[in-house]
Amino acid sequence: MSSHTVEPSLSPTSESPESPLGEPQLDQAARPPGPRFPLRLAELVDTHALLLLRATVGIVFVGFGMLKLFPSASPAEQVAIDAATKMTLGFVPETPLLLSLAALETAIGIGLIVGRRLLRPALVAFFLHMGGVFSTLFLLPDAMWQPHSPAPTMEGQYVVKNVVLVAVCLVVAANEWSRRTGARRPD
Repeated sequence: MSSHTVEPSLSPTSESPESPLGEPQLDQAARPPGPRFPLRLAELVDTHALLLLRATVGIVFVGFGMLKLFPSASPAEQVAIDAATKMTLGFVPETPLLLSLAALETAIGIGLIVGRRLLRPALVAFFLHMGGVFSTLFLLPDAMWQPHSPAPTMEGQYVVKNVVLVAVCLVVAANEWSRRTGARRPD
């Protein structure tokens, strides 16, 4: 008995543009039949990705900033007060601290949503604010970490999840600074 292996032949590739992921893009006629909604949604999201990122983080900041205006409405209120009190060495009373945090977070959110001339100052304020937020992991270790464990408490998890917001704003900032300076990303 003899067997032989047939090598599959590849059809010649046409000169089609490549997607950002390095995959060839199909033109309208060559697209497989099927629902077009997912493809159109993907194209829409891709076209407006940076606006979507800015707006969603902005909405989160406006929402959490507004919560700090109402006593006991924010789940992070006490941690924010305790950390800010340590950062200001106790010289600033709690109410002005909380109102300042509310105003700062709301302003960052508005700047991210509106964009234009407000975007750069909002991004700078965002990264400075995140420096303060992450400092709570060291300033309030008893509140941030479970005893005898490297696992964060619920309050610690509330702080650590901000790495996602930092990543989003790094993408937005990189695009903003490269766009304004004329630098282009390689295709």
